[in-house]
Amino acid sequence: MAIRLNGDFVVKRRPEDVYDFLTDPQKFGALLPDTEGLVVQDATHFAIKAKVRAGFVRGTAEVKMELAEADRPRRAKYQGQGSVPGGGMALTAEFDLSPSDGGTKVAWQGETQLSGALAFGGSFLESMARKNQQKLIDSLRGALEQGIPL
Repeated sequence: MAIRLNGDFVVKRRPEDVYDFLTDPQKFGALLPDTEGLVVQDATHFAIKAKVRAGFVRGTAEVKMELAEADRPRRAKYQGQGSVPGGGMALTAEFDLSPSDGGTKVAWQGETQLSGALAFGGSFLESMARKNQQKLIDSLRGALEQGIPL
């Protein structure tokens, strides 16, 4: 089962600043929903543990993330693989940045693929995956708009 979302937003930050935020594993990793732990391995790899509570699925997800594409200040793409109770997951998060009226337009797309018993979780798990993708984007936008030091 693959769940895809995309959209865009504009923030009053320079593309270089937005890119630097996106590609910092400490900053970006902390935005992932329900994160309980973050271990940075190097500048392009980190792992998270996240709480999972969705219907019959309960436990901790362990996800290894990689900054798979990095083109400063235009594009960043993350890929992740992980295990969750009842199956596995793969995810991507892509960000294309462009100047826009004194700020930056962030065009994003995300995909979550569930496997194993999770793939048969139906609309409930699809709804949860969409909700988590949107939480990530809302957290990113909020961090960039609230003037948090980059």
